[in-house]
Amino acid sequence: MKIDNISDTEYVVSELFVDDIVNQRYCVFDFEATGIIPETEHITQIGAIIIEHGRIQETRTFNTLVKSPKPIPEPVERHTGIYNDDIAYAPLLHEVYDDFLAFAGDCILVTHAGYEFDLPLLAKECRRSGLPMILNKCLDTKALFSYLHPEIEAIIWTDYLIKHYEVSDRDLKRHDALADSILIGRIFLRMMEEFLARDIRSIAFKDHVRVKRFQVVPLA
Repeated sequence: MKIDNISDTEYVVSELFVDDIVNQRYCVFDFEATGIIPETEHITQIGAIIIEHGRIQETRTFNTLVKSPKPIPEPVERHTGIYNDDIAYAPLLHEVYDDFLAFAGDCILVTHAGYEFDLPLLAKECRRSGLPMILNKCLDTKALFSYLHPEIEAIIWTDYLIKHYEVSDRDLKRHDALADSILIGRIFLRMMEEFLARDIRSIAFKDHVRVKRFQVVPLA
Protein backbone atom coordinates (compact mmCIF):
# COMPACT_ATOMS: atom_id res chain seq x y z
CA MET A 1 0.00 0.00 0.00
CA LYS A 2 1.21 3.47 -0.86
CA ILE A 3 -0.17 6.75 0.48
CA ASP A 4 0.85 10.07 -1.09
CA ASN A 5 -0.20 13.46 0.20
CA ILE A 6 -1.15 15.71 -2.70
CA SER A 7 -2.33 18.73 -0.69
CA ASP A 8 -3.35 19.80 2.80
CA THR A 9 -6.84 18.51 2.08
CA GLU A 10 -6.34 15.36 -0.02
CA TYR A 11 -4.19 12.26 -0.36
CA VAL A 12 -4.17 9.33 -2.75
CA VAL A 13 -3.97 5.61 -1.98
CA SER A 14 -2.53 3.09 -4.43
CA GLU A 15 -0.94 -0.36 -4.61
CA LEU A 16 -3.51 -1.88 -2.25
CA PHE A 17 -4.66 -5.42 -3.05
CA VAL A 18 -6.85 -7.84 -1.08
CA ASP A 19 -8.01 -11.06 -2.71
CA ASP A 20 -11.19 -12.97 -1.84
CA ILE A 21 -12.57 -10.34 0.54
CA VAL A 22 -15.41 -12.59 1.75
CA ASN A 23 -13.13 -15.22 3.26
CA GLN A 24 -10.60 -12.97 4.96
CA ARG A 25 -10.34 -12.40 8.71
CA TYR A 26 -10.40 -8.76 9.78
CA CYS A 27 -9.40 -6.92 12.93
CA VAL A 28 -11.27 -3.63 13.22
CA PHE A 29 -9.51 -1.24 15.60
CA ASP A 30 -9.72 2.29 16.93
CA PHE A 31 -7.63 4.51 19.17
CA GLU A 32 -8.60 7.33 21.49
CA ALA A 33 -5.87 9.84 22.21
CA THR A 34 -4.94 13.05 23.96
CA GLY A 35 -5.70 14.98 20.77
CA ILE A 36 -5.98 14.66 17.01
CA ILE A 37 -2.49 15.60 15.81
CA PRO A 38 -0.61 12.27 15.41
CA GLU A 39 2.84 13.86 15.71
CA THR A 40 2.24 15.33 19.15
CA GLU A 41 -0.42 13.21 20.86
CA HIS A 42 -0.55 9.92 22.75
CA ILE A 43 -2.90 6.92 22.79
CA THR A 44 -5.27 6.70 25.76
CA GLN A 45 -7.41 3.72 24.69
CA ILE A 46 -7.19 0.81 22.25
CA GLY A 47 -10.30 -1.04 21.12
CA ALA A 48 -10.58 -3.84 18.57
CA ILE A 49 -12.94 -6.55 17.33
CA ILE A 50 -12.69 -9.51 14.96
CA ILE A 51 -14.80 -10.00 11.84
CA GLU A 52 -14.87 -13.52 10.45
CA HIS A 53 -17.36 -15.41 8.26
CA GLY A 54 -19.07 -12.12 7.50
CA ARG A 55 -19.95 -11.43 11.13
CA ILE A 56 -18.62 -9.49 14.10
CA GLN A 57 -17.39 -12.07 16.59
CA GLU A 58 -19.01 -10.50 19.64
CA THR A 59 -17.14 -12.64 22.18
CA ARG A 60 -13.74 -11.66 20.78
CA THR A 61 -12.87 -8.11 21.71
CA PHE A 62 -9.83 -6.16 22.85
CA ASN A 63 -10.18 -3.12 25.08
CA THR A 64 -7.69 -1.33 27.29
CA LEU A 65 -7.00 2.14 28.59
CA VAL A 66 -3.44 3.37 28.17
CA LYS A 67 -1.55 5.71 30.48
CA SER A 68 -0.38 8.75 28.56
CA PRO A 69 2.83 10.66 29.37
CA LYS A 70 0.94 13.92 28.82
CA PRO A 71 -2.36 14.99 30.40
CA ILE A 72 -5.60 14.76 28.47
CA PRO A 73 -6.87 18.31 27.81
CA GLU A 74 -10.23 19.07 29.40
CA PRO A 75 -12.11 19.45 26.07
CA VAL A 76 -10.79 16.04 24.97
CA GLU A 77 -11.82 14.52 28.30
CA ARG A 78 -15.37 15.72 27.72
CA HIS A 79 -15.36 14.59 24.09
CA THR A 80 -14.10 11.03 24.68
CA GLY A 81 -15.38 10.44 28.21
CA ILE A 82 -11.86 9.35 29.19
CA TYR A 83 -10.54 11.42 32.08
CA ASN A 84 -7.06 11.77 33.50
CA ASP A 85 -8.18 9.93 36.64
CA ASP A 86 -9.24 6.99 34.44
CA ILE A 87 -5.77 6.50 32.99
CA ALA A 88 -3.74 7.38 36.09
CA TYR A 89 -3.13 3.71 36.89
CA ALA A 90 -3.66 2.27 33.41
CA PRO A 91 -0.86 0.25 31.79
CA LEU A 92 1.69 1.99 29.60
CA LEU A 93 1.58 1.32 25.88
CA HIS A 94 4.57 -1.02 25.90
CA GLU A 95 2.83 -3.14 28.55
CA VAL A 96 -0.24 -3.84 26.37
CA TYR A 97 1.12 -3.54 22.84
CA ASP A 98 2.11 -7.20 22.52
CA ASP A 99 -1.39 -8.19 23.60
CA PHE A 100 -2.84 -6.00 20.84
CA LEU A 101 -0.50 -7.53 18.27
CA ALA A 102 -1.48 -11.02 19.44
CA PHE A 103 -5.17 -10.15 19.20
CA ALA A 104 -4.78 -8.83 15.65
CA GLY A 105 -2.67 -11.84 14.67
CA ASP A 106 -2.53 -12.18 10.90
CA CYS A 107 -5.85 -10.41 10.31
CA ILE A 108 -6.28 -7.65 7.78
CA LEU A 109 -6.74 -4.46 9.78
CA VAL A 110 -9.73 -2.19 9.26
CA THR A 111 -10.07 1.36 10.53
CA HIS A 112 -11.77 4.67 9.77
CA ALA A 113 -9.51 7.64 8.94
CA GLY A 114 -6.67 5.39 10.03
CA TYR A 115 -4.46 6.45 7.14
CA GLU A 116 -4.67 9.99 8.46
CA PHE A 117 -4.69 9.43 12.20
CA ASP A 118 -4.50 5.97 13.77
CA LEU A 119 -1.58 4.55 11.78
CA PRO A 120 0.59 7.72 11.93
CA LEU A 121 -0.20 8.00 15.66
CA LEU A 122 0.77 4.38 16.29
CA ALA A 123 3.93 4.72 14.20
CA LYS A 124 4.96 7.75 16.26
CA GLU A 125 4.22 5.94 19.54
CA CYS A 126 6.22 2.92 18.38
CA ARG A 127 9.22 5.09 17.53
CA ARG A 128 9.02 6.80 20.92
CA SER A 129 8.86 3.50 22.81
CA GLY A 130 11.13 1.37 20.63
CA LEU A 131 8.25 -0.93 19.64
CA PRO A 132 7.83 -2.69 16.28
CA MET A 133 5.21 -1.11 14.06
CA ILE A 134 2.41 -3.48 13.11
CA LEU A 135 2.84 -4.50 9.47
CA ASN A 136 -0.54 -6.09 8.72
CA LYS A 137 -2.32 -4.91 5.60
CA CYS A 138 -4.81 -2.20 6.52
CA LEU A 139 -8.09 -1.09 4.95
CA ASP A 140 -9.59 2.32 5.69
CA THR A 141 -13.35 2.74 5.27
CA LYS A 142 -12.79 6.27 3.96
CA ALA A 143 -10.59 5.02 1.12
CA LEU A 144 -12.89 2.06 0.43
CA PHE A 145 -15.89 4.36 0.13
CA SER A 146 -13.94 6.72 -2.14
CA TYR A 147 -13.01 3.70 -4.26
CA LEU A 148 -16.68 2.75 -4.59
CA HIS A 149 -17.94 6.34 -4.98
CA PRO A 150 -15.31 8.54 -6.66
CA GLU A 151 -18.09 10.90 -7.71
CA ILE A 152 -18.77 11.99 -4.11
CA GLU A 153 -16.82 15.11 -3.18
CA ALA A 154 -17.76 15.25 0.51
CA ILE A 155 -15.38 14.50 3.36
CA ILE A 156 -16.28 11.00 4.46
CA TRP A 157 -16.94 11.29 8.19
CA THR A 158 -18.22 8.37 10.25
CA ASP A 159 -21.63 10.05 10.48
CA TYR A 160 -21.74 10.28 6.69
CA LEU A 161 -21.24 6.50 6.41
CA ILE A 162 -23.79 5.82 9.16
CA LYS A 163 -26.40 7.73 7.18
CA HIS A 164 -25.38 6.35 3.79
CA TYR A 165 -25.46 2.71 4.88
CA GLU A 166 -28.29 3.15 7.39
CA VAL A 167 -26.22 1.70 10.22
CA SER A 168 -27.51 1.95 13.78
CA ASP A 169 -25.27 3.33 16.52
CA ARG A 170 -27.98 3.85 19.14
CA ASP A 171 -26.64 1.07 21.36
CA LEU A 172 -23.06 2.35 21.25
CA LYS A 173 -21.15 4.98 23.20
CA ARG A 174 -19.46 7.11 20.57
CA HIS A 175 -15.81 8.11 21.01
CA ASP A 176 -15.10 4.96 22.98
CA ALA A 177 -12.46 2.92 21.17
CA LEU A 178 -14.23 -0.44 21.51
CA ALA A 179 -17.68 0.93 20.67
CA ASP A 180 -16.27 2.82 17.69
CA SER A 181 -14.57 -0.40 16.52
CA ILE A 182 -17.96 -2.13 16.59
CA LEU A 183 -19.48 0.78 14.67
CA ILE A 184 -16.71 0.73 12.06
CA GLY A 185 -17.21 -3.02 11.80
CA ARG A 186 -20.93 -2.59 11.08
CA ILE A 187 -20.15 -0.01 8.41
CA PHE A 188 -17.46 -2.24 6.91
CA LEU A 189 -19.86 -5.18 6.64
CA ARG A 190 -22.42 -3.03 4.82
CA MET A 191 -19.64 -1.83 2.57
CA MET A 192 -18.68 -5.44 1.81
CA GLU A 193 -22.30 -6.06 0.82
CA GLU A 194 -21.97 -3.25 -1.71
CA PHE A 195 -18.73 -4.74 -3.08
CA LEU A 196 -20.46 -8.11 -3.55
CA ALA A 197 -23.56 -6.52 -5.07
CA ARG A 198 -21.25 -5.05 -7.70
CA ASP A 199 -19.63 -8.48 -8.11
CA ILE A 200 -16.33 -7.15 -6.73
CA ARG A 201 -14.67 -9.95 -4.76
CA SER A 202 -11.14 -8.59 -4.62
CA ILE A 203 -9.99 -5.07 -3.77
CA ALA A 204 -7.42 -3.67 -6.18
CA PHE A 205 -6.39 -0.02 -6.02
CA LYS A 206 -4.60 -0.17 -9.38
CA ASP A 207 -5.12 3.54 -9.94
CA HIS A 208 -4.84 6.28 -7.34
CA VAL A 209 -7.88 6.53 -5.07
CA ARG A 210 -8.33 10.13 -4.01
CA VAL A 211 -9.44 10.70 -0.40
CA LYS A 212 -10.39 13.98 1.24
CA ARG A 213 -8.60 14.51 4.54
CA PHE A 214 -10.70 15.30 7.61
CA GLN A 215 -10.50 18.88 8.74
CA VAL A 216 -9.25 19.60 12.24
CA VAL A 217 -11.96 21.31 14.28
CA PRO A 218 -10.73 22.62 17.66
CA LEU A 219 -12.74 21.33 20.61
CA ALA A 220 -14.30 24.08 22.69
